[in-house]
Amino acid sequence: MLQLQAALFYMIVFFQKGFNKMFKNLYEEKPKKVLITQEKIFQRIQELGKVITTDYQNCELKLIVILKGAMVFGADLIRAISLPITIDFMVVSSYEDGTESSGKIKILKDLDESIEGIHVLIVEDIIDTGFTLEYIIKNLKDRNPASLKICVLLDRPARRRFNFILDYKGF
Repeated sequence: MLQLQAALFYMIVFFQKGFNKMFKNLYEEKPKKVLITQEKIFQRIQELGKVITTDYQNCELKLIVILKGAMVFGADLIRAISLPITIDFMVVSSYEDGTESSGKIKILKDLDESIEGIHVLIVEDIIDTGFTLEYIIKNLKDRNPASLKICVLLDRPARRRFNFILDYKGF
């Protein structure tokens, strides 16, 4: 639980101070203000897990966790879902230098198995401009899943450049 709160704090710092500076000062900086408490994060993930469990009863569900940012959220969400599921991972990058998305998307690690005919839930930590997620959605749709939905912990719609439905949203 403490790791989740720490991860959320560092995700927020990422957008406030920049990726490079965040890692230089990872152990030196203290939170200035807690925006979402550990308890609220835990409660919301449990709620998302219950809704996902209900929505995917009697379906073959595969969670695709977008690494590295969604690792902790994905692990907590998996524990909150009361269904047999399979899990796969993608590593996708659109950040060449600094914290601004370049718009040039690279798949650094692709899926290990086919998703054809399977219900897929993309698990992402933060949706900002949407460049990366838009690319992932198009890429995965071309692989013919039975359905494709999105679950995100933190939504930042103010900078959004693409319109898409976030089926499951934490905050």
